[in-house]
Amino acid sequence: MADEYSERKLEQQRVDWTIQQIDAQIKKTQAALDSAHQETRAVEKNFGENASINRYEVDDIAESRSELEQQRQLVARTVENETILRHQLQTLQQLRESPYFGRIDILDPGEKEPESLYIGTASLMNDDKTDFIVYDWRAPISGIYYNGTLGKVQYQTPAGTQSTTLIKKRQFTIKDGQIINMFDTNETVGDQMLQEALGHQNDQYMQNIVATIQKEQNDIIRDTKSDLLLVQGVAGSGKTSAILQRIAYLLYHSRTALNADQIVLFSPNLLFSHYISDVLPSLGERNMRQVTLEGFLRRRFEGLNVESLFERYETRSQNPAISLDIANYLEGADCMHQVKAYLEFLQQHPNAICFTDLNFRQQPFFSAEHIQAIYQAQPAAMTIADRLLKTKNALIKELKSRIQDVAKSDWIAKELNDQDVIGLHNLYGQKTIDDFADEDEQYAYLSYQLAKKRLRIVYDAIYNDYFIDFNSQYEKFLQQLSRPAAVKNSDWQSMLFGYRQQLEYHRIALMHTAPLMYLRDLMSGSGQNRSFQYVFIDEMQDYSLAMLIYLKHAFPKARFTILGDSEQALFKPLQLPGQLLQQLNDALAFKHPNLIELKRSYRSTMEITDFAKSLLPDGDQIISFTRHGAKPRLITAADSADAAAALLQQTAILHERYATIAVLTKDRAQAKQVYQTLHRQFKSIVHLLDSQDSVLPVGIVVLPIYLAKGLEFDAAIAWNVSDQNLPAERAVGLIYTMASRAMHELTLISAGPVSSVIKQNATQLLETTES
Repeated sequence: MADEYSERKLEQQRVDWTIQQIDAQIKKTQAALDSAHQETRAVEKNFGENASINRYEVDDIAESRSELEQQRQLVARTVENETILRHQLQTLQQLRESPYFGRIDILDPGEKEPESLYIGTASLMNDDKTDFIVYDWRAPISGIYYNGTLGKVQYQTPAGTQSTTLIKKRQFTIKDGQIINMFDTNETVGDQMLQEALGHQNDQYMQNIVATIQKEQNDIIRDTKSDLLLVQGVAGSGKTSAILQRIAYLLYHSRTALNADQIVLFSPNLLFSHYISDVLPSLGERNMRQVTLEGFLRRRFEGLNVESLFERYETRSQNPAISLDIANYLEGADCMHQVKAYLEFLQQHPNAICFTDLNFRQQPFFSAEHIQAIYQAQPAAMTIADRLLKTKNALIKELKSRIQDVAKSDWIAKELNDQDVIGLHNLYGQKTIDDFADEDEQYAYLSYQLAKKRLRIVYDAIYNDYFIDFNSQYEKFLQQLSRPAAVKNSDWQSMLFGYRQQLEYHRIALMHTAPLMYLRDLMSGSGQNRSFQYVFIDEMQDYSLAMLIYLKHAFPKARFTILGDSEQALFKPLQLPGQLLQQLNDALAFKHPNLIELKRSYRSTMEITDFAKSLLPDGDQIISFTRHGAKPRLITAADSADAAAALLQQTAILHERYATIAVLTKDRAQAKQVYQTLHRQFKSIVHLLDSQDSVLPVGIVVLPIYLAKGLEFDAAIAWNVSDQNLPAERAVGLIYTMASRAMHELTLISAGPVSSVIKQNATQLLETTES
């Protein structure tokens, strides 16, 4: 005990010394930042006062532009210097609260004494930059802390594999400069430290997990070789946390060739985007770009209202008898292969391409027949994309030649005469009256400028490929498809009619989006973004194979990290993890795929996880983390009124104990009903969330289960898990997802007999009562 006290005292002295070093660097960096800020203001002021060009002499213009460019570069350098110093200051301030969380003692070959290295969220060097006080968790040597057990170990560096002997691994919990917890372990991160980290109450934001990264999570974080990393992780396994640390790791290791704007994360919803927004800044990195699938599709289908995943879920929830065979086919890999085959057909049959009139003043300016003739005049050996580009250029050239004719039209003359002073000033541009020989030349110039301005709409239509009717082309593609054997001809024809009818109302169903975008991109040669180096997709089980194939096409230079849990499939039938991973690998055909499975669940207590996994066909594969709590509670009410009373009672009990409580429902309609029930008693502390909400409030939240994907709460109430509300064939994924949102306590309420899924598999794991 005395040795332990002595060790702790020495370690606290080391923490105190480290904070003294940080304070000295904060003072120095703050002074440098203040100086840099003053310099930036002075340079910007000087630039503003001198940002003008002498336009009278050619030599003066060139000289002025050169001086202006030099001043612009000087401003950019001073702003960049100030930004770097501000970032350094923020890093030091974050380190001050908790300088490090780990220590490793290593003995390198040929050395007599071991060396102690301390691991933290960022690196810290001594004042003369000759030694590390703290190593960044992403540094090569820090890999030993996460992967190594005591004894001989190896770690990867840019120079190759290095060997050493790990003598000691020590873990700390440090808050406000004081050691709260300290112990030695042979594990990646000891259970004692995890117990403490996982036992805390939840708040509005996900925290970084660098102090508690597990070995299997570390394999995900430090993978730099795979062009496709597939992560199948059970609920609460830390897969999303690991992915965010992976982004931080990649930014650290490729900082000269990669920036945050070259990484995009597809989030399941806006709530999730907000929930994870603090993780990367807490590690000293800028957030990557984030987009939801709904937002991505909205930008790709401007002018159309695209059905969201949530809207489709709601429709299917209300009409469970709807046949899914057509949607499953259109969203499958075979349909995307058929798109490519159809392109070969169009290559051989140029008259099958759907062109459309480009109208101007309610009249065809370029008719579809004229555009078709231009297209067919291009060399047949060219690809469709190249022929369409040639057609586009020919149309632009013809448009320019016709401006002169339009300028002489009567309607232009009338419009010109009706122009006010401001309108005429805009038409003159840089010219003045003195630039024209006579009024005729002046009038011709203004007429031409006005015609050019009015015809801009035609130019934009050509530039944006509006002369190609991709929607009709896609319909022709559907018409020539051999329908799946399971689909009746009448159902197929109904689908075609529905597609046309929805377009008239400026809507499009989700099942059509991937094949239509793919067809449009392959025909036009557009739609690809080559600037992104990494694409991350969370909740992969919610994406169709067709959509994943399209995203690979849309980001051709990117490496993909795709993660999810096949057991949380709310939007389609449940798949075993192995089946899903094999399907993805076959469809996406990357050269260096890597599949990692996370089977240990850390989020919930052992009692909650044991219940949740008992619902699944392969639940015995899930490993519960040893953190104990109360058994999940099942309350079976006689009817809806008794269920509502139980809901009010349980919510009040949980609200006394926890900061975040979620009431999870099957769909939006039930969420609204539950909210109305709770609002009468709890007033402003209860919040109803929908797909447009981006902030997760503290208190009691009511939301449909599909919006809770990726989120966690101190306590959760699964509303109405009755057999009537959740029939057996649809209940597994829903109840499993509901249950796995709870960290500390779970309550299930059933209005009437409980779902047979629970009755058959999990009753013995529940504390059951009737009301």
